[in-house]
Amino acid sequence: MSIWDSIILGVVQGFTEFLPVSSSGHLVVMEHFLGLKFQSLTFEVIVHFGTFLAVVIAFRKEIISLIIGFFRGLFSKNVISNIKLDSDFRVAVYIIIGTIPAVIVGLFLKDQILAIFHNLNLVGITLIITGVILFITRIIYIGNKRVSLLSSVIVGISQAFAVLPGISRSGVTISTGLFMGLSRTEAVKFSFLLSLPAILGANVLELMQVGNEESSIPFLFYLVGFVSAFISGFIAIKVLIKMVQTGRFSLFSIYCISLGILILIFL
Repeated sequence: MSIWDSIILGVVQGFTEFLPVSSSGHLVVMEHFLGLKFQSLTFEVIVHFGTFLAVVIAFRKEIISLIIGFFRGLFSKNVISNIKLDSDFRVAVYIIIGTIPAVIVGLFLKDQILAIFHNLNLVGITLIITGVILFITRIIYIGNKRVSLLSSVIVGISQAFAVLPGISRSGVTISTGLFMGLSRTEAVKFSFLLSLPAILGANVLELMQVGNEESSIPFLFYLVGFVSAFISGFIAIKVLIKMVQTGRFSLFSIYCISLGILILIFL
């Protein structure tokens, strides 16, 4: 593994983690066609923490408000009525609820998912599915609703499907939010906030597997991978927010469908 590999893997992970094109799908494609892959679980965890930090920095104000609101509501005299009255507490609860489907899938279907993870046929098909979902957002009516209990559950279920390589987490969660009548701003914000527990949880599980892993990768390579993932991830977040708000989100459908077809043709 070279320092250029560290940069490429970090940049690809950062951009594809948040742009609706599926990071897992791209990593499978890179490994198959370019022979480029994470050389150690430690390096993979560090790169993922780079993308996690990118979301934290990009949404730091909202995250602080949600944390304060959550504990304010949790220790209030009437928790139930506070869900209705305190918007920060309410959204924090919805994020927890929306995370449950992904947790269930991750814990109980992990082995089955790993068994099919490197199937290029699957990646090609799921990328096309992602592209079709993105394209549909172009022709639907865009509402102006705020996130609700029902929409948080449905968006959370859609996030659970993103464990499949080729299904974009940001793509399906933002699209599902729009299908549920959320405003563009609300859909993209809830998608990113919902990603935090998912990314952190996945990282913690991977970190538990690292154990005493021996690696010959220099510390500099870890640092470069982390920084590359953070910078590219932060840029990707800003780009995606802008594209969703200006109604150009569906343009990613062209890329996903085209890549999916190419994978199926050139297997």
